[in-house]
Amino acid sequence: MLKTELCGIKFQNPLILAAGVMGSTASSLNLILESGAGGVVTKSFSINPNKGYKNPTTVAVKGGIINAIGLSSPGVKNFKNELKLINKKNRNGDENISIASIYGSNSDEFGYMVNEIESLVDMIELNVSCPHAMTGCGAAIGQDPNLTYEVVKASKNATSSNTPIIAKLTPNVTDLTQIAKSVEKAGADAITLINSVGPGMKIDINAGTPILSNKFGGMSGPAIKPIAIRCVYDAYANCNIPIIGVGGISNYEDVVEFLYAGASAVQIGTSIMYEGIGIFSKIKDKLKFFMKENDFKSIDEMIGYSNKG
Repeated sequence: MLKTELCGIKFQNPLILAAGVMGSTASSLNLILESGAGGVVTKSFSINPNKGYKNPTTVAVKGGIINAIGLSSPGVKNFKNELKLINKKNRNGDENISIASIYGSNSDEFGYMVNEIESLVDMIELNVSCPHAMTGCGAAIGQDPNLTYEVVKASKNATSSNTPIIAKLTPNVTDLTQIAKSVEKAGADAITLINSVGPGMKIDINAGTPILSNKFGGMSGPAIKPIAIRCVYDAYANCNIPIIGVGGISNYEDVVEFLYAGASAVQIGTSIMYEGIGIFSKIKDKLKFFMKENDFKSIDEMIGYSNKG
């Protein structure tokens, strides 16, 4: 009942670990897979090691968190060792789906990364949307439809085994549909909506200074869910490639909203900090019950339900 297919890849359920949370090591990724997730996305990594920003890099705010980690990365050569250790199957013998999140500052870097890792994962997600990335990376690319097109095109051309390429887009643009259409034209197999919102900041009123070392960061958590839902809804109405929804998911009702808006699968990140890894099995059970109660026999029947009226 919960099985779904995305870009020809079969998932046991539509719940995927989002990039940036418990995605730095194979051991933590395997733990998430054993907890009931249908797939996992690694933390974003680059060609060369990057220390990222100094602490503090995260701060809690009403409705979520603001983070400015700065896309810290061990470098692709080191991270390939972790990718090799991700379990291909879970204890029940079901296929585990692994997705690598990569970033760079130009199309050549993305193409190189794709070529390096495509044999080690099932899918690759291009991070062209981080609002607190180092200069020239993340949203600096994703806010420009032409640059985004070039990155996606280069990434697709670099694949030798037709590994699905997913573009993770930023909501911090004037016209998200324009960006989505651009990556679709470039050959992206799917899009992920959305990355964190912002940048935003929080000030320590006692010290009178910004709390984050970078001053600004991207906001995630329940407060951004309405924005994410709208982005998915708009993209579904204007594009013809699958959508992975992400942003503020903490229960099965949130998952249903994303599916109704047009997502084929969802990613869960910030809520793990509050609920723990048990959130995947908890949502799975309640989503299945909801489907039975409402006579849905498959996830496919729910995708875009709100767009069909």
